[in-house]
This record gives sequence, C-alpha cells and structure tokens, in this order.
Amino acid sequence: MKKFLTLFIFLFTLFLNAQTEDAPIKIETSVKKISETEYDVIFNATLYKGWYLYSQDNPDDASIPLKISIPENETGYKLVGKADEKDTFKKYSDVWEVEEIVFKDKATITQRIQLTNKEITQIKLNFFGQVCETACINFDENFTLSLSGKEIALNTSIDEKSAKLKQQLQLDLKNVALLKNGSDSNSETSGGLLSIFILGFVGGLLALLTPCVFPMIPLTVSFFTKQSKNKKKGIFNAILYGFFIVLIYILLSLPFHFLDNLDPEILNTISTNVWLNIFFFVVLVVFAFSFFGFFEITLPSSWGNKMDDASSVGGIIGIFFMALTLAIVSFSCTGPILGSLLAGSLTSDGGATQLTAGMSGFGLALALPFALFALFPNWLNSLPKSGGWLNTVKVVLGFLELALAFKFLSNADLVAHWDFLKREIFMGIWIVIFIGLALYVFAKIKFPHDSPVKKLSFSRISFGVLVVSFVIYMIPGVLKNPTWNLGLLSGFPPPQFYSIYEQESDCPLGLDCYKDFEEGLAKAKEVNKPILLDFTGWACVNCRKMEENVWSELDIYQTLKNDYILISLYVDDNEKELPKDEQFDFLKDNGKIKKIETVGDKWSTFQVINFKNTSQPYYVLLSPDLEVLNTEQQYTDRDTYYAWLQKGLQNFENKK
Repeated sequence: MKKFLTLFIFLFTLFLNAQTEDAPIKIETSVKKISETEYDVIFNATLYKGWYLYSQDNPDDASIPLKISIPENETGYKLVGKADEKDTFKKYSDVWEVEEIVFKDKATITQRIQLTNKEITQIKLNFFGQVCETACINFDENFTLSLSGKEIALNTSIDEKSAKLKQQLQLDLKNVALLKNGSDSNSETSGGLLSIFILGFVGGLLALLTPCVFPMIPLTVSFFTKQSKNKKKGIFNAILYGFFIVLIYILLSLPFHFLDNLDPEILNTISTNVWLNIFFFVVLVVFAFSFFGFFEITLPSSWGNKMDDASSVGGIIGIFFMALTLAIVSFSCTGPILGSLLAGSLTSDGGATQLTAGMSGFGLALALPFALFALFPNWLNSLPKSGGWLNTVKVVLGFLELALAFKFLSNADLVAHWDFLKREIFMGIWIVIFIGLALYVFAKIKFPHDSPVKKLSFSRISFGVLVVSFVIYMIPGVLKNPTWNLGLLSGFPPPQFYSIYEQESDCPLGLDCYKDFEEGLAKAKEVNKPILLDFTGWACVNCRKMEENVWSELDIYQTLKNDYILISLYVDDNEKELPKDEQFDFLKDNGKIKKIETVGDKWSTFQVINFKNTSQPYYVLLSPDLEVLNTEQQYTDRDTYYAWLQKGLQNFENKK
C-alpha cells in the first residue's frame, strides 16, 4: 500500500514546479577563481529533514537527476565538464526498484566554468533538481553571480522590469482600519467543510451499496461476534474495525496536506492546470465504464493477499490489517467514488482540508454498519439479499461519474480558451447522459452484468421519473433565452456568457465589467463611483454560484449595474500570455524571482501581495482613490452580500 501511495503522489506531483521561498531546499552560492579564464561556482544546498536531492548521476528510469546549465541567451562563458559532487550516498527506491544516488541534509556541488569573453564580470547558471519526501518537487532556479567577488544584491540581477512591480501590481492602499461589519470569512470555510464531509458521507453510503462492499457487512460482523471470546469483546473488535476504516481513509489525505503547507498556492495552481483537468476527465470516464461493467479496476491481488495474511496476526494489529484488506479488495467499487472526491476537493479552494473532511465522511459511512450491526446483530436479518440491484447501483454511479467527467473537461476548455465546450453544448451532453440513465432505469438498455428485469419496482419507477424530471429541468439550458435559471446546477456548466449564441457582454449576467485593473480604476475615477474588485476564475465553482444565485437577485443586480464599477480579475487565466513588453520578473521580499508572464500570474500575485489571500471568489470594495470601503467578502448568502454592498456605498458617501 505504501508503494502505491508513494507512486501515486509522485506521479501527481509531476504537475508541480517549485520556484518559491517555501521549497524544501535552500542554496547559497560562492565563486572561486582558478585562473584568468576559469572559475569554480560552488552551490551549498541545505535540505529540509527527510528530503532528498537526486544526483546528476542518478540512474535512468528513476527520479529526475540534477542538472546545472547556462540559461538561454547567456554568452561569454561555457561549462567545463560535469559538476563535482560531495556528500552523496546510495538509497534503494521502492517506487523505481533501483538504487538511487541522493543527497540528504546537505549537498555541495561545484561546477567549473570557462570564460570565452574575458570582459564579462558576472554569470548566470540554472540549477534544476528534484527533491522528494512523500511528494516530489522540481526546484528550478537561476543564480546570478559576480566574478569579482562582490555580492550581487539579492542573488539576482535587477533590471528595469522589476520596477514595474509598484506600477502594475502593488496597490497603494490607504492605511485605514477595516470596518467591522460584513461576514466572517471563517464561517464559509467551516460551512464548506461540513458540506464536503456530508458529500463524502453520502459517497460512502453509495459505496456500501456496491457488490464489493455490501456482502462484506454480514460476513465481517458475524466473524467478530462469533470468533470473539464473548459478546462484549466481539462488539469492541467490530467498533475498533470501524475506527480503523475511518483512520485509513483519513491517512490517504495526509500527503496532500504536506503539499498545501509547502506552498498555499500549489493546490490552487494545479486545480486550474489544463492537463490535470484533462487527466481527471479521462480517469473519470475510465471509472464510469468500469462501473458500467465493461472491465474492472482492481489493485494487484498480491496486495490484498499480503494484507489478508497480516490480518491473521490477531489483536489490534490484526484488526487494522483486516480494515486495510477491506479498503484494498473493495477498490474496484470505492476507487471511482474516491477519485471523484479527490478531484473535486483538489479543484476547490479548500484543497487538502476539504479532502480530509470528505475522506472522514466517506470512511465514517463505510464504518458505521460494522459497528451498528455488531451492537444490534438482529438487524442483520433485515438486510436485503445481495443480487442484481447492487449492479444497478454501480451502473447508476457510472452515469454520474460520466456527467462529472465533463465538468473537468469544461474547466480545461475555459482556462485554455479553446471555445468548443460552450454552455449549451455542455448542457446538451448532460441531457444525453441523463436520458441514457433514464432509459437504463426503465430497462430499455442494459449493461454486461445486468440481470434480466422482469418487472419494474415502485422505487425504480420513482427514480426514473425523478431522472426524467431532471432532464426536463435542464432543457432550457440549451436555449438562447432560458425560461428559468438553472440555479440547482450553478457552478457546473460554463458561465452564461460563455455561449454559442451572441452575447452583449462577456461579463457575468451581461453586466459591464473591466478585466484589467488599471482600465477599471480609470473609469471609476472618471465617473466617481466605488469599485467592486472581483477576484474570480474560469474554473471557480463558487464564483459561478455567486454570480448565478446571488448577483442575479434584482436588487443586487441593479446595485452592481448602477452603483459600482465592476473589475473582474481571472487569477487562473494562465494560458493567456501578457504582451512581451508587459511581462516582467516580480522581485519577492526574500530576493526570489517570480516570472509574471500570463494574465493569471499577474492577477493572482496582485491578490496575494495586496490582500494576503488566495481563494476565489474574493470581493473587495474600493473608492477611486483606493481606500477600502468595507471588510473583504467571500462566498456568502444573498442577504449578507446585499447588506455588504449597501454598507460599502454608505461608507463611500460618507467619505465624499
């Protein structure tokens, strides 16, 4: 199991690239003159405890080796051979099943360079290496060094573009106290955790009704109650078994907390990664067809056999391995549900915290039957017999997985601006999927492992009617002028302005908005109106919910339209490059450089350095001279949001 988790996290973190002050490696550099034309550049690296840096001599088909190179467009010097390494040792990798060459705790790497132009006084070298613990991070950094021995300020060259920082990113906000009314942002976080916990719990209940888990309930409970010395001991063992089930699923989420703590922006960044969303789309489609019965996804049988053998040890350890055996052998049914939970959590603002909440709910739902039936064994007689209905549950879940998959494809389309999965096309695909589900429920189509349906039960007919009603509810979503707002689906389809039909505006609800801060600020000064600064994202579910369920309320809509200048900044617009003359190196306080190359780079950094926040939606009310008019607001309800807007207007009037 450890090998599986390590490999999964390793593959997952190939999407990550650490160019941040929080990377688990710190490097100091120095230069030693050898001759008039040759110098040694010495990299002294310090690694966080438990982390490894991989040598440039690391074997092929293993972790990525260290590489020192000269960045493009740098001339006047060249590398002399490979770098000299100190402090390396060999370590066997369970993931790659080879012996790797690594640095631990510290590393000294010396690269000799030779000048081809004796006039140059400084050089730049790129240091690229992979550092791993539970996760793997790529460290990629350019170092600029003086050959004269004089220190270069902050280890990097500072040119005119660095001066654009204050002009383009850093708001000169007045030093005024924030007013104390408005919602507490923590309330939304706690509410979000409860919601994801409940969703995880529902997912666990659905997993109970699958052929991989349901038959295990009476067998396992009977084992504990009959094999124990007395009834009290049997109940204790069954409850302990349930506890370990919850613990195992919580442990699965812990590696993602490490990524979240390493850099708070990491999960937010990868959640809008185009290729990661496509990856989730493909995975969920595969899971869906697995649920349909065309093939089965299982973990290696040897893992289950090993855990089963370990469970015979007895005592608490044996019970733990029994719980682990359940998690492994039921993976073909629980895996797709967990995959959806993983994808949904990591592509939301809550990140790893929401994942743990969801995993806790999932594990609790799986564990409850084992504890409850141990306490009340007579209930076992009331359980329905295993049969074809279990496969029906799997197929229904397959249709839901397929619908969810297109949400991730839509995220990729929106962020990449491919313009092929418009709102109406998305809704059309969902309508087709749920028509297929309705036909299946009414036994008009069947899948490989379905039993013959001789007569439709009342529950099956009722569920079918519910699905047909949902299809009818979605139909206005493909029309040019919908007859009603699809409030129940807010956040799943693309925004309303992302349409195959011609729209008056490419802003939410047809409002006038600016997607550049300077343009919006200039307009606010011209008309002397306050600013609603809207940090949003193409793939932000809660942003769409706010726009379609809260902003659409008539009084709020009129307030936004008439009383505010709306500036919507898309922090995940990382596929749209800034013009070359607007790209620059952002100099952080610690001297590190972040390249501002895309629209998303610019506005996400804009949000972080001014408001110390990385979540979306995130709303700020400003006067044209950049005074904060009210406490910042996040995802909330209609009444709170309207009161917040009105208080901002009142404060703006009081400052005139």
